[in-house]
Amino acid sequence: MDTVPVPVKLREFQNHHFDSTIWNDIEFRDDDIVISTYAKAGTTWVQQIVAQLLFNGAEGVEVADMSPWVDLRVPPKAVKIPMIESQTHRRFLKTHLPVDALVFSEKAKYVYIGRDGRDVLWSMYNHHSKANDAWYEALNDTPGRVGPPIERPSSSIAQYYHDWLDNDGYPWWPFWENIQSWWAIRDLPNVYLLHYENLKRDMPAEIRRLAAFIETPIDESQWDSVLRHCSFDYMKEHGEKSVPLGGAFWNGGAKSFINKGTNGRWRDVLTSEESSKYERRALVELDRECAHWLATGEGQNSDR
Repeated sequence: MDTVPVPVKLREFQNHHFDSTIWNDIEFRDDDIVISTYAKAGTTWVQQIVAQLLFNGAEGVEVADMSPWVDLRVPPKAVKIPMIESQTHRRFLKTHLPVDALVFSEKAKYVYIGRDGRDVLWSMYNHHSKANDAWYEALNDTPGRVGPPIERPSSSIAQYYHDWLDNDGYPWWPFWENIQSWWAIRDLPNVYLLHYENLKRDMPAEIRRLAAFIETPIDESQWDSVLRHCSFDYMKEHGEKSVPLGGAFWNGGAKSFINKGTNGRWRDVLTSEESSKYERRALVELDRECAHWLATGEGQNSDR
């Protein structure tokens, strides 16, 4: 197997959401954990899982405060960096950046979560369509935005799907490069690929694998508490602990942010041809093994 080179930052990524320059000023610690996804692929779920592992199944962990989205441009760098540096617990930071826009540290452990892009899109639409005026004001009207504002979504989720697929992630950010960039470094010893479908299929087994990767022993006496606190029903009921600002940016609050947690909802809306359009595009943009993993969760980390 060819040696995978350690990634080097090649560019900055800035838009209505991102300010990748914030990572330039992060001083990494030896035990940092970085949780990464394109977005809406299980980020909040994995943040909750990591928090439960680190804090031994504790009730009421303030995950949203403890695990900040580093490259989100609000609050600005001058506020965010001191807050991150002041943390005394083992840090578990969040990013939605592709690898080449991220400062990559050999000290940190990186957990990347994949999910079929159609399921991502359905979750994105819920996230976007339920955003309130405060969300738009924070992203569009605060100083530092680069590029056009994010606009309100189409009333048709099918049209939203086609716009996102035809324009590589519009109105968010490119999808395929994000997936491929993390897939390309999957064999680095400090990178672990996790898949949403596998978490749905066998959460206890996936949590145990993740615990081994981040080198956090499981206290078996607290195992039932860990599983309960990582269940969808618990997170839905206590979403204010894990959703940014307790869900203040969404109509319906945290329970809107943590919506259904199910896959395949697109099958009830898209025609066979519309669905196949995504599959064809995946095989163009990704290598075949990566496309298969993204669709099914098969083919990665089974030996870890």
